[in-house]
Amino acid sequence: MTRAAELDATDPLRHYRDRFHTDSPDAVVSYLDGNSLGRPTTASIANVTRFMTDAWGGRLIRGWDEQWWDLPITQGDTIGRVVLGAAAGQTVVADSTTVLLYKLIRGALSLRPGRTEIVVDRDNFPTDRYVVESIAQDRGLAVRWIDSDPRGGVDTDQLAAVVTDRTAVVVLSHVAYRSGFLLDAAAAARTAHEKGALLLLDLSHSVGSVPLHLDDWAVDLATGCTYKYLNGGPGSPAFAYVRREHLDGLDHPIHGWAGRADSFAMEQGWVPADGIRRLLSGTPPITAMIAMQDTLQMIDEVGMDAVRDKSVALTTLALDHAHTELTPLGVEIASPEDPARRGGHVTLDHPGFRGLTPRLWSRGVVPDFRAPHGLRLGPSPLSTSFRELVTGMDAIRDEVRRPRRAEEN
Repeated sequence: MTRAAELDATDPLRHYRDRFHTDSPDAVVSYLDGNSLGRPTTASIANVTRFMTDAWGGRLIRGWDEQWWDLPITQGDTIGRVVLGAAAGQTVVADSTTVLLYKLIRGALSLRPGRTEIVVDRDNFPTDRYVVESIAQDRGLAVRWIDSDPRGGVDTDQLAAVVTDRTAVVVLSHVAYRSGFLLDAAAAARTAHEKGALLLLDLSHSVGSVPLHLDDWAVDLATGCTYKYLNGGPGSPAFAYVRREHLDGLDHPIHGWAGRADSFAMEQGWVPADGIRRLLSGTPPITAMIAMQDTLQMIDEVGMDAVRDKSVALTTLALDHAHTELTPLGVEIASPEDPARRGGHVTLDHPGFRGLTPRLWSRGVVPDFRAPHGLRLGPSPLSTSFRELVTGMDAIRDEVRRPRRAEEN
């Protein structure tokens, strides 16, 4: 624990942990699942309550004219500036990641008419694969699969081997959900563009933990959730990014009143709104957009480089601890060891982890399990201390040892 104490003492972000709600009747002593669901901030709890009493309860329907109608765009611009590396007018907060993937893939097809292939990797997050398969089936398209390493990810050579002049869009995760592999997004964009295809990134496991430069990387389309490192709360709405040059030509299949030009004219026929607003469909989820605002403000204060530095330090400590304490017990590292190729979480493999996870949760240590044998550790840089991480790692070691002790006795 000495190393963890030293790292906490010199951590420039250590005071941000105090801004999070950590009181729990279940006595959580080590929360290592920030890559699935982030903690709420104390300010967000107050802000959501105030919104319900003052904005919603006080202004009632007047709130739409005063702020809410434009919030998906203004908050999208904030997300773009603070964590995406995207200039204004290219990001919107809208539906779930799944729905936005559907819209964006169909939008990519509208931008590349006549092309008949979609490229995706077999170890991409299930919803990404399912959406690709459903669109391909519906439109009579071919899916070109990349056989990626579950303990790594998609490299440029693998991508170049499957993208052809028939490919409309390449769908990849920037950080692999299982291994934490960090894609070279700029290289992926170049590889797709060499064949005239578009690149769509799922940023769910990278936004808020890894610096992003979508404009500079020439990424075409992107989406991601806000309930992980942005702490927007369970099911908080996702965002969509569309590179400015594609906005005028992009069409999607879920035309709704909120994305129509002059929505309140209530006229016949759908005419797309100018710019990124056209990607909206139904009434925006205003209440669900409130909680992430405090985290965006914190990240804006410290900068994504500082967040990334601590993230690397946390995952490096986790891997060092795993090598020392867990690999002698049969645990295997299932994530890249090079921090330049690793996102904000790491995965450990052991055949006993499925049964071990509930025991950890009962001890107040909360990682998550991913089949077939993976235990994911997702420390969140703003809310996780190094001591908290080591407390959880020690508990994992103890639980892995426990069956052996029973057998020896």
